[in-house]
Amino acid sequence: MISDTTAEAAAVQMQVHRRLGGVGRFRAAVEMSELARDLAAAGLRARRPDLNEDGIRRELIRQLYDFRIPDR
Repeated sequence: MISDTTAEAAAVQMQVHRRLGGVGRFRAAVEMSELARDLAAAGLRARRPDLNEDGIRRELIRQLYDFRIPDR
């Protein structure tokens, strides 16, 4: 049971998830992941105006995966 919502709201959410099916739930998860990355990139752009798009991508990978991409 979800602890931050009412039982009624949890039941509605479960109905929605069932209606979506596996493909719909997967698609929603991918969209949420993309949104999270877009928000993280926007935050980096605001904090690091010195970085170009390649630099933003590299910094995101470093922050998310603790991995550095070697410079070309």
